[in-house]
Amino acid sequence: MKQLIDYIPLIAFLIVYKTEERIISLVGYDYTLGGIFSATEALITTSILVYGSIFIVNRKLSRTHVFLLSAVVIFCSFTLIFRDEAILKWKAPIVNWIFACVFIGSQYFHKQNMTEIMLGHVVELPDNEWKKLNFAWAGVFFLLGCTNLFVAFTFHEYWVDFKVFGSMGILLLFSIAQMFYLWPYLEAQELKNQEQESQDLAEESSN
Repeated sequence: MKQLIDYIPLIAFLIVYKTEERIISLVGYDYTLGGIFSATEALITTSILVYGSIFIVNRKLSRTHVFLLSAVVIFCSFTLIFRDEAILKWKAPIVNWIFACVFIGSQYFHKQNMTEIMLGHVVELPDNEWKKLNFAWAGVFFLLGCTNLFVAFTFHEYWVDFKVFGSMGILLLFSIAQMFYLWPYLEAQELKNQEQESQDLAEESSN
């Protein structure tokens, strides 16, 4: 559910972008609805509303949310100021490459890498397996950045659709593959937990 919330601004961006451009009057001001710049305004507005609501409810924002909101504000603002959509096209590649760097950096500068921090409460893995999975996540984000850049500047008519659905699809497929990879460890951990529960029950009965 939390991950889906992050896609609300992107969905709003897609809807406005796909809307046929038209001029509407608001309190005596003519506004162009539809197209890239109107969609950019929708993206920055909905991002502020979504993450602002999360902050009001939780009294804080995660580092990831602060980073994503900052990226949206910076890239969208410069896109609107200079009226150049190429600036916005660089947002997804740069954000994904930064995520890749964070995953790689966590491998060498923290006791636990990013993947272990995210999944360590769910499953126990040997250190070498955490490293493999962490590098895989870094690779996926690097690939996402490269793919977004290629589509944005090579297939202009499809880049918004890929930005929303392509990236989501790649991450979903990787998450499914990750689940299959972790499944033997999850089964082993479940068996271990059951044995521990049985042992605890046996000790309670003997007492």
